Amino acid sequence: MNRLPRLLLYCLPLVLAACSKKLVTPMVGTPRPELAIDQIDFEYFSGKARMVLRDGSKVRDVKTNIRIRKDSVIWMSFSVIGVQGGKALINHDSITIVNNVDNEYFVFEYEELSKRFNFDINYDVVQAAMLGNLVMDRQETDLVEQLASMFVLKQQSGTVDVINYVNAASMKVEKVELKESDTNNSLTIDYSNFQPVGDKIFPYNGTINLLYKTPAGLINTTIIFEYSKAEIEDKELKFPFNIPRKYVRR
Repeated sequence: MNRLPRLLLYCLPLVLAACSKKLVTPMVGTPRPELAIDQIDFEYFSGKARMVLRDGSKVRDVKTNIRIRKDSVIWMSFSVIGVQGGKALINHDSITIVNNVDNEYFVFEYEELSKRFNFDINYDVVQAAMLGNLVMDRQETDLVEQLASMFVLKQQSGTVDVINYVNAASMKVEKVELKESDTNNSLTIDYSNFQPVGDKIFPYNGTINLLYKTPAGLINTTIIFEYSKAEIEDKELKFPFNIPRKYVRR
């Protein structure tokens, strides 16, 4: 179990980096077409999920509690067989991960992560990806293709190509593909099992697959979410997060 927080520590920044490139050079295309994609709006969100992390031959199965305050903070706690293994707090300033097993914690500034992975990292795209919303704002240069049962929304952010697959009936994003042309690093997010949450439709299942090159070789990481509960909250949620004095910063 002591590898759980370290694996989360390793996966979270990679996923953030892979999908957080700022718009630099727009794609040449026709003016932005109207495409009324159904996106979740909320003040507070809470959920419980099973999360499976696969990194090479290693597999970790954890229980996750998630709370989000819109455009402000994402709070997550992780446990294995009823024992809390760690917590994560993501806000606009930094990412903090606490490892309760090894009495240590990690703090990542976005500037540091941006330099490490050569991507500009931000909070907003992480929030969008967790909810099944568009990970990139619409641009005048977006391209849209209509297939039999799907709209394909193509976007570009610098050297990153973003392709969104939108169900023509529900107007929900069912798949997102991101690929960085210089390195061929790629991130794919698949959403499924859409169910009502309030007056919106939410993907209870999601799979994130990341292919990322490092000096040590190619990393293939998969994170699977299976929600058992998801709620849009009207009441204010709490985000308990403290770091014991005896914990060592790594």
